Amino acid sequence: MARNRSEDKILDVDARMQGTIVFKDPVNLRINGSFEGKLETCGNLTVGENANVRADILGEKIIIAGKVTGNLTASTSIFLIKPAVVKGDIQTPTLSIAEGAVLDGRCSMLGLKGSESSGDGATLTLREVAQYLEVEADVVEAWAKQKKIPAQLEDGEWRFNKSAVNQWIQDEKVKP
Repeated sequence: MARNRSEDKILDVDARMQGTIVFKDPVNLRINGSFEGKLETCGNLTVGENANVRADILGEKIIIAGKVTGNLTASTSIFLIKPAVVKGDIQTPTLSIAEGAVLDGRCSMLGLKGSESSGDGATLTLREVAQYLEVEADVVEAWAKQKKIPAQLEDGEWRFNKSAVNQWIQDEKVKP
């Protein structure tokens, strides 16, 4: 029987890489070497103790033990464990910074209002949904206004439930 779980897809990178990497399907990604560029991932991302990453990172669950220079955005959680050093801003609903880890930047706690404890229940902004769907923010806003995508207008800002967006994606894939 075939399984399609993120635990089944493990990628351990111990090399020097540069560029843009995007994972559409959940994967357990561990970076142990150097990476420079932009990284978007579904599933779990771990930056190992000896890793040196210079990138903006968009993901679900992010665990940092090495050095990261760049902004981090997680839909579920970010964990900084010793000896992590992060120089950049963080946006996440859940943040844990262990003793011995360093954050040199600002932190915004996203998705707390109306979100569930699981990552799929996270609340996303218009910009985050646009990045997630790889379309312009204006397109997502038009879809929201036309009720083509599940969204709520709260205090003049569009908010999207990640699980509802994922279901919408699946529903759109099966339409003729």
